[in-house]
Amino acid sequence: MSTEAFAPGEVLVFKLGSSLLTDPGKGLAVSHLHSWVDQIAELHGRGLRIVIVSSGSVVEGMNRLGLSERPESIHQLQAAASVGQSSLVQAWESRFHTYGILTGQVLLTHADLRSRERYLNARSTLTTLLSMGVIPIVNENDTVVTDEIRFGDNDTLAALVANLISASTLVLMTDQMGLYTADPRRVTNSELVTSARASDASLDAMVGTGSALGRGGMITKLAAARMAARSGANTLVVSGREDNVIRRIADGEPCGTLLTADQPLLVSRKQWLASLPAQGGIVVDAGAARVLRSQGVSLLPVGAIRISGDFKRGDMVSCVNEQGEEVARGLSNYAAEEAEKLCGHESHEIERLLEYKGDEELVHRDNMVIITSVS
Repeated sequence: MSTEAFAPGEVLVFKLGSSLLTDPGKGLAVSHLHSWVDQIAELHGRGLRIVIVSSGSVVEGMNRLGLSERPESIHQLQAAASVGQSSLVQAWESRFHTYGILTGQVLLTHADLRSRERYLNARSTLTTLLSMGVIPIVNENDTVVTDEIRFGDNDTLAALVANLISASTLVLMTDQMGLYTADPRRVTNSELVTSARASDASLDAMVGTGSALGRGGMITKLAAARMAARSGANTLVVSGREDNVIRRIADGEPCGTLLTADQPLLVSRKQWLASLPAQGGIVVDAGAARVLRSQGVSLLPVGAIRISGDFKRGDMVSCVNEQGEEVARGLSNYAAEEAEKLCGHESHEIERLLEYKGDEELVHRDNMVIITSVS
């Protein structure tokens, strides 16, 4: 197995850990950050869509607050994150500004992705930013989370973001060359694992613990790769300290460890959608049923006849024809009461009918799986 050069339009998620982004006792490693931005800006210029999941806010806040050890108290961690987050985002923004590239800050909690409604909100925000040529800078919202809802590390967050936006590849940048057969800091004859299936159970015995400053390590990176693989994304674990590593992997040069998904991106996402139970239904007319099945397009309000059930925005709905046969299922962009008002109307009428400008589709094709006719 080997990586290939990325193509224009592909969505990539780059995660950079605290051990890379910060120098112990000195705060942000600005010179390194500038080098990564220079390379990512080049990929952006090639037409790739990039999301950055950036650690470092807590460590930068620790430095500014004069703390030598990572706090154990959740409230002290939140305070450090609050102090450090502004500096972290400013460092990314100012360097990308030299290339005329805009960035957008996105702070997430586990609850944002656990709720299907907030999942859709987060997905819509990120995909809109990408469509506008903006590079989102994502971090866990450390200033408000508690122990019960923390992602635990930004490797997990990065994998969830990759799932969220259907990224083709998750790149976990760390201070190690990749995944080794044993911890190279303790076992001198350990060997780099250049490629493997993310699902390979033999990898579990190879991972070790994390650094003092970060919360992650190879354990969380392997778990993140498996999480990303569930939606069809491959994962690269590479050293951020290697020269031009971002350019090199973008050109298809083998670097670090490639952990591949068992199934293609589209297949995995559609399987996930198909597994969700329907909370309600939308009856569609014959024309909508035909184009949904033949062309896989989005379901527009004009093609809907009536609504059944009491579903919320983000809930799974079953789209059936007038004979009651299921045509498709997907995540609804509107609650049942709102969808009822939109049935049979053109998309340009949505703002008048709902008194706000919402999505043009009742169900977007990216959040839909077509049900093959059995007749």
